[in-house]
This record gives sequence, C-alpha cells and structure tokens, in this order.
Amino acid sequence: MATTRRILVIGGDAAGMAAASRARRLCGEECEVVALERGEFTSYSACGIPYWVGGQVEDRDQLIARDPAEHRRRGVDVRTRTEATALDLDRGQVRARRLDSGEELWLDYDELVLATGAHPVRPRLPGIDADGVHGVQSLEDGQALLDTLARTEGDRAVVVGAGYIGVEMAEALIRRGYRVTVVDQAEQPMTTLDPDMGALVHEAMCGMGIETVRGATVSEIATEDGRAVGVVTDRDRYPADVVVLGLGVRPATELAREAELPLGASGGLLTDVTQRVRGHENVWAGGDCVEVYDLVSGEHRYVPLGTHANKHGQVIGSNLGGVHATFPGVVGTAVSKVCDLEIGRTGLLERQATEAGLDFHTVTVEATSRAGYYPGASPMHVKMLAERHTGRLLGTQIVGREGAAKRVDIAAVALTARMTVEQMTQLDLGYAPPFSPVWDPVLVAARRALAAVRGD
Repeated sequence: MATTRRILVIGGDAAGMAAASRARRLCGEECEVVALERGEFTSYSACGIPYWVGGQVEDRDQLIARDPAEHRRRGVDVRTRTEATALDLDRGQVRARRLDSGEELWLDYDELVLATGAHPVRPRLPGIDADGVHGVQSLEDGQALLDTLARTEGDRAVVVGAGYIGVEMAEALIRRGYRVTVVDQAEQPMTTLDPDMGALVHEAMCGMGIETVRGATVSEIATEDGRAVGVVTDRDRYPADVVVLGLGVRPATELAREAELPLGASGGLLTDVTQRVRGHENVWAGGDCVEVYDLVSGEHRYVPLGTHANKHGQVIGSNLGGVHATFPGVVGTAVSKVCDLEIGRTGLLERQATEAGLDFHTVTVEATSRAGYYPGASPMHVKMLAERHTGRLLGTQIVGREGAAKRVDIAAVALTARMTVEQMTQLDLGYAPPFSPVWDPVLVAARRALAAVRGD
C-alpha cells in the first residue's frame, strides 16, 4: 500500500489555509493535510479588525471566512493552539508545542508550507507592556482592545503611528467617541504616499478633529499602577486612557532564520514564482512572511497584504496538487480611508523610483469626483509618475472623498500591462455625470504626465 503524502502547514490564516484547502481538494485521499495554528481562529480578515472595533462590523464572527471546524469537515486536520517551535529540514520534521498542555511533539512532513504571517512592530520602550496598550494584528488583539474600551472610563486615545493601521484605528476610536491624538515619527502621515500627498491626509485628519503630532519620537508609555496613562515623546506628553500601536508589521520568520532558509533585506522569505522557497524542493512559503517581486522596479520588497496572501495560498495549493501555478509579482496597490477621506496608491513613490535608478516626471492634478455640476462632486488629487523618455507609468497616488480610492485600480492595471501615459489617455473608461467628469481624474493626470514627457 502506498504511503500517504503529508503536507504540513504552519499558519492558519489566509495563505496557510488557502494552500491547505486547495491542496486537499486537488489531492483527495492521496495526501494528508495538517495545519498548525497557535491561535484559536482560522481564515479570518485581519484587515476588518478596525471596522469591528469602530462598530461598522457588529460581530467578530463576521470576520471569519471559515472556522477550524469547517476546515476539518473539508478534510484538513487543523490543530489550533499549537505552535511550531523548530524546523528540522534534513529529517523533514517540525517540532510543535500544544499551548494548553505544554506537550511537545515532532511531526513528519513530505511537503512543508510556511505561512507564519507577520508580527506587529512593538518597540522596546518603558511601559510598552502596560495594561491599556494594544496592537491590532489578530482577532485576539481586537477582542482585547474592545474589552479595554468597555471598561475604560476616560475618552482620550493616543495612536502611535500614522500608517494604514494607525489612521484606520484613529477613525475607529473617533467613531467610539474618543478624543484621538495620532503621534508619528514622520513629517507627514501615510509614508506609503509621497510627503506632498501625505500633507493632504494630515489636513483632512485635522479637519476631522484628530490631533496629529508629526516628527515626534516616542520615548515612553507613561504608567500609573501598571496602566497606561499617556505617551511621552521628545517634545511633550500626551494623556491617554488607551494607547493603540499602529507601527506596521515585520515578517514572522524566526523559524526560517534558525533553519537557515533564504531571507531578503526585510527579513522576509525568498521564493520563486511558484512560491517554493529558493533552494528547497519541498518547502513553500506565502503571505506576510515572504518578500514579493515588484513588477515596476524589478526588485524584491516586503508588501504584507491579504490579497497577496490569498493568491500565494492558491498558487502553493495548486502546485502541491499537481496543477502548475505561478505568482508573477505585484505593483504595490493599496487603499485605505480615515472617516470620509479615501486614500489609494499603486506603483512607485518618488523615493522608490529614485532608489531604483529611474529618471521620471511627476505631475499632480486636482479634479472632481463627478461632473462639476452634479450634486456631491468633491475635489480629488491625483499624483502620477512617468518615466522621462519612454512615458511608461511608474506610479499613481490618489487622495479624495467618495470614489477616490478604487480609481487607483485603473492605474494598477496600466502598471501591470506596462502602459505608457499616452496609452492611458485613450482608455475607454465609463462616463456618466453621477460617476465621473468627461475626463476622469486619472486620465487628466495621464494627459498632464504626457505633456511633461513631451516637454509641452
């Protein structure tokens, strides 16, 4: 009788469970799929946590796409509250610990999938581990924050960090009636934008009643009786009844590093286009623990997003199941919002284009979201980068109100297709006064970029 092939997956969220489910469907009874997850939940939307905290999503379970019981019914042996603690690549084994009992065991594998995700950045500061200081990476984190908010009598919140998570958590706390201060080391919020576009976000946040402290370095979380009461920076102290950390994430690759698997500059795992770890025939990796290929710059970089993680998982599961699949790379598309302000970006920022050795023009236009005469039209700023001699689109950033963020998808498709700004000006986009002016704001920017390329 043939020996059943065992696929062992470490990590029970997007990439891991997508790979496990896909492999199980394709392999059938020919393989055993085991998934280890150190938490209690599987296949959930971490991106939805700010909206759960803010009340737009009423129940935690709405964020769970498929719980462990459902995965088990579909043939995946999910083992929650089980943490992988070491890899033995030579023997094809993983050491694991059951967190509830402390029992340790070794598990054999024929194919190993690393989907260990990311850790929230948590600087080593005095008071960082005090009660009332929260990160928001997992459902457990979200529940802990909600529990704190429920028993907190004050209404002052400080968010440390003004990236995607920081501004989304600022909105969530505003919606819950808190007075919010956002403290960030950068001169403008959203360093995923160029500073001039980040300044638009700062202006809008101030108009929403969010106090923003820019260019400040946090030195301490002030505490009383073991509880956070403020955030201390190099310029002032800001009182807080709750502190939320929104400083981004780093790849969770400690196991991979100890096993001497190849890591990139960010610490993320390096894979080929099939998501196989370089130099290791039976080790695969995907999600927030890997670096991805940037189709615009031609370099590898760290872009942790759920969209990529799900695609990685599908690619890994397909290859494990005998169906060839690849993940060619990304163009760096991301959208976010803070209250009614929408933010989108794709492609390269100015500093990234410069670091990649590209020569480029930049243009910024202000247009309207709808025909100017149609009710509800609002201003929208679009910034575009185009390669100087070829006119190839290099990047686009958009800040505006309703209808702004998803317009960046036009530019994302153009980047993927390596279109020039001249080609973009002739795109056949949908038009009607309630949705767009005759010249969509993205096309207005493309026309301006084309003029810059031509020297008009």
